[in-house]
Amino acid sequence: MNDRQNIPSVNLADFLSGNPEQKQSFVEKLGRAYEEIGFVALKNHGLSDEITNKLYEQVKAFFNLPEEVKKHYEVRGLAGQRGYTSFGKEHAKGSNTGDLKEFWHFGQYVEDDDPIKAEYHENVWVEELPEFNLVGKKVFQTLESTGRYVLSALALYLGLEETYFDNKIHNGNSILRPIHYPPIDQEPDNAVRAAQHEDINLITLLMGASADGLQVLNKKNEWVSVTALPEQIIVNVGDMLQRLTNDKLRSTTHRVINPPREKWSESRYSIPFFLHPRSDMSLNCLSQCVDKEHPKKYVDITAGEYLEERLKEIGLR
Repeated sequence: MNDRQNIPSVNLADFLSGNPEQKQSFVEKLGRAYEEIGFVALKNHGLSDEITNKLYEQVKAFFNLPEEVKKHYEVRGLAGQRGYTSFGKEHAKGSNTGDLKEFWHFGQYVEDDDPIKAEYHENVWVEELPEFNLVGKKVFQTLESTGRYVLSALALYLGLEETYFDNKIHNGNSILRPIHYPPIDQEPDNAVRAAQHEDINLITLLMGASADGLQVLNKKNEWVSVTALPEQIIVNVGDMLQRLTNDKLRSTTHRVINPPREKWSESRYSIPFFLHPRSDMSLNCLSQCVDKEHPKKYVDITAGEYLEERLKEIGLR
């Protein structure tokens, strides 16, 4: 079933228009969507078709490299936080079956004198593809900027200062993850391309995937297919934001299902940007989101502590 019309569409140009009514309308639509389903389709997100297509070309070229070349970029001791992670290494929380995917991680580029640089590993450079890292960095920084606007709107929706998230996500531990789901060449046991899960971070910005397969779990406990239109990206709530808002904003369960057998021979590519805060950000439930009807659900924790817990649960630590 494809219920794309149930994924609300919002236009970032409204938020940036300078028109107070349009801006407020964007804030309300975005906030309501995140209370109800946790996903929106975002227009005017700042990524041009040219840069999007260029990254997909480079990503396909990387995953087409020989296995031994790709393995050269799988760096021990980084818990998959930079460079290449080979097929089947990651699994969903609560599952021991590896997902049917391989992926790459671009991480933060600290370009000021922020001491947080010492917390991060350097990005891994692919010698065989000179454009790969350059276009990856451009997309990383564009989506980071788009994500900042989305969080500014959510801050207003929650009754916070518009700039509430700015210093918490400046040089945050964000990840741009190009994923390759290879052709399926035999009957998978229990494995799917990505088992049902919720994202760890604050928000995820997903560039259009090269094939269908993404599904979200709606309030009626039904799996609903999600496909962004060409000019849109999908933006969803992650567990950190759900935790911070004491479940006011929903981190929706989603998965990537295997295609019909006649499409097993086709690869699928997907490029999510996981927007993370700095490790010292408090994820303690906001006082605005706690009252008699909504008692505090979560123990106090920092973003860094929470990330460590979750990386262990999905097999990367």
